[in-house]
Amino acid sequence: MQRWLTILLGAVAVGLALVVAYRSTGERPVVAHEGPADAAAPDAARDAAEDADRRTADLLGDLAGSLGATDPRAIETGAGWRLPDGRPPPPLPPDSPKQVRLGVVLMNFAGTQGAPRGARSKADALGLAQKLAMDAKTDFHSAVIRGDSGSTDDVGRIPRGVLELGTEYVAFTMAVGSVSDPIETPRGYWIIKRLD
Repeated sequence: MQRWLTILLGAVAVGLALVVAYRSTGERPVVAHEGPADAAAPDAARDAAEDADRRTADLLGDLAGSLGATDPRAIETGAGWRLPDGRPPPPLPPDSPKQVRLGVVLMNFAGTQGAPRGARSKADALGLAQKLAMDAKTDFHSAVIRGDSGSTDDVGRIPRGVLELGTEYVAFTMAVGSVSDPIETPRGYWIIKRLD
């Protein structure tokens, strides 16, 4: 199970890194060529740039789909991109670690990535997640057992840039040994325990 979650998080990280790189530069790829300019060169450069734009749009669509979104713009505003109280996360402090080791209790609901048919409603999932979060503060392993499939005592080491912004901020700024309140992610509600 850990291997599956690690592979999934790695794939999401690569996709997010590509999206962030493209959006932060705002530039189209430049096609360089050697030799004298000919009439076909500007057309070839434009075609290559349009091709790159199409591939990027496809990547955004695929990434949005993998996160359970139907619109690529939902990646920026959807679950996991805000703090549990709804605020956008500030940048990570400069002294925050480069990676953390986490345990996760998952509580999925209808419409989240990997949710089974007939999954509970979002409101029901939040109620259960809040109860599990209270219990997890004293006995995390027991909460993991009662959480949904995908819950684990130790996900392993997660580097920066893998999780959604809000989830990452919580995970990288909480004290070692502490347990979070439920955090909405594209995969359902997460209750995180920072192991180191």
